[in-house]
Amino acid sequence: MHRTPHSSPHLRVLSVLGLLAALLLPLGMGFAPGATAAPTADPVRIMPLGDSITGSPGCWRAALWNRLQNSGYTDIDFVGTLPPQGCGQAHDGDNEGHGGELVTNVADHNLLPGRLASTRPDIVVMHFGTNDVWSSVAPERILAAYTKLVAQMRASNPDMRILVAQLIPMNPGSCAGCAQRVVDFNARIPGWARATGTDRSPVTVVDQWTGFSTATDTYDGVHPNASGDGKIAARWFPALSAVLDAGVPQDPGDPGEDPVACTARFRAVSSWQGGYQGEVTVTNTSASAVPGWTATVVPANGARLAQLWNGSLTTAADGTATVRNAAWNGTLAPGASATFGFVATAPATAGSPAATVTCTGTAPAA
Repeated sequence: MHRTPHSSPHLRVLSVLGLLAALLLPLGMGFAPGATAAPTADPVRIMPLGDSITGSPGCWRAALWNRLQNSGYTDIDFVGTLPPQGCGQAHDGDNEGHGGELVTNVADHNLLPGRLASTRPDIVVMHFGTNDVWSSVAPERILAAYTKLVAQMRASNPDMRILVAQLIPMNPGSCAGCAQRVVDFNARIPGWARATGTDRSPVTVVDQWTGFSTATDTYDGVHPNASGDGKIAARWFPALSAVLDAGVPQDPGDPGEDPVACTARFRAVSSWQGGYQGEVTVTNTSASAVPGWTATVVPANGARLAQLWNGSLTTAADGTATVRNAAWNGTLAPGASATFGFVATAPATAGSPAATVTCTGTAPAA
């Protein structure tokens, strides 16, 4: 990304053109007819995603916006379905910070795809999970929600750049265990990111925990005050500016690689102590036939896929399974489905079988 100078560019261009005209006209020369300016790229669209720490009022966004502007990153656009929610400084306040939301609830109820469709971000900056940690949601379940949201981001934009925060500390008076639960959850994020990031859509972890004090940087043990907003913005800035400097693709890529809408549904067929048999049904919900599909399965409670049929299996270090269609069941007409089955191993204390599943269909070549 090129940085924009801070002086008045339009006045400067007009002055140069006027000088050129004065020099050329006495020589009988003029500007070529029909000459047009080179097209300019659209602003890079950045979605701040999270809960009240991001959105209510989330003044770190204002501090980050103004630091980016003052550093020359002016061809950007903060996006979200929510409008500005306060803060005493001018900034682009659009955001996706919904107060009180759990990231697991957003994933379970598929709330993100509609928000992505409305705003079409190129970069997502995500600080999300504080309410889940407060509610004693297991780290693996929160990370499964992260994985589902990442899949939905990539379905919206295969080249999505994703910045994920290790959460700021939390120590409210009403939650004695919250402080340690944040530490435990943050420790899991780097490994998850390594397993989830791709060359085309990298996941960058941003440490928002180190150096942040709930005593001096929050007003209630959870939400940042002005000091905390400054620290959060300062941590986001180098990571975000590095992504912007590297360049963000803004075209959709090759037609044959674009994801197509589909749904995935998990069903437990049978279970026993130490494992279960499950199946996933993939349905093409787009208006055109697809030549292939990919599903992501995130087993809950420490389970891992051990055997699979009617597809090919790749398993990440954190247990996330990627399943691609077999040669004979990849082509799906609109509304058609394909089912693959698997056997999973699970700890004896895992409880009822459960898994988070998502899918993408491969668009036909143009």
